[in-house]
Amino acid sequence: MTISMLISVAFYTILERKILSYMQIRKGPNKVGFLGILQPFSDALKLFNKNLSNLEMANILLSMSMPALTLFISILIIPIINFNNFSMYDNKHNILLFFIISSMSVYSILMIGWSTNSKYSNLGSIRSVAQMISYEVSFFMMLLFISIMSFSYSFYEMMMSQNFLIFFLGNIILFMMWITSCLAETNRAPFDFAESESELVSGFNIEYMGGWFALIFLAEYMSMIILSMITTIMFFSFPKMLISPLILVLITIILLWVRATYPRFRYDLLMNLSWKLFLPTSLFIIILSMNL
Repeated sequence: MTISMLISVAFYTILERKILSYMQIRKGPNKVGFLGILQPFSDALKLFNKNLSNLEMANILLSMSMPALTLFISILIIPIINFNNFSMYDNKHNILLFFIISSMSVYSILMIGWSTNSKYSNLGSIRSVAQMISYEVSFFMMLLFISIMSFSYSFYEMMMSQNFLIFFLGNIILFMMWITSCLAETNRAPFDFAESESELVSGFNIEYMGGWFALIFLAEYMSMIILSMITTIMFFSFPKMLISPLILVLITIILLWVRATYPRFRYDLLMNLSWKLFLPTSLFIIILSMNL
């Protein structure tokens, strides 16, 4: 299953490049293989064959291991997700396990920026961690609200509780807040402040090249696919039907569509959106659901 997820990440990158190119009225990758279908594999070969150079002041052990740890944390989430009645590791509290594992990604990003001993990567990691921590609070509150509605901490029970009515129909505003939080959590446009080229050159991964950069890149796109799967389970679970995979593909395309449509936010507006709107709203619906 992990290998299939890595392959899906490879094709997800070419899907993004195709969607962005057609929205900008151009072709996109179309030379390598049939209609450019082998482009992600040629990019991977190019990145992993590049020579790696270490900074003199960098912590070699940490700077080399942290990109792999970032990808490993994303891979750890895959077995606990019960999608389409299949899970490698299913228990009654896998939502809580998802909370724990996904929170660990903050530490890997912080260590990536700190271990290189570069002020630019350190500044980029601090900005990224502040952004992720701000949105993780309301992010988990929204997932907790859906778990309260399903009376369970299990993804499987969350799917089964939508037999008669999907949760999206009564929680459209919550769904929009959730999608926005997913974009902010994965550092995606229009909240991609980790990659503000005019300010930080490339953010926390500025000193990484070749295979190290590819591992960070894979972790980001794998997180997008995983969050799309969780979104489908939370709001659009149709048990014993094949429509859920189609909705999963639609949500992954929406995450790419947003990048092609909206310009980048200001950083202070992003923080105001989290602390002054999303957090009070998510706290209110949690308190309301517990009192009903």
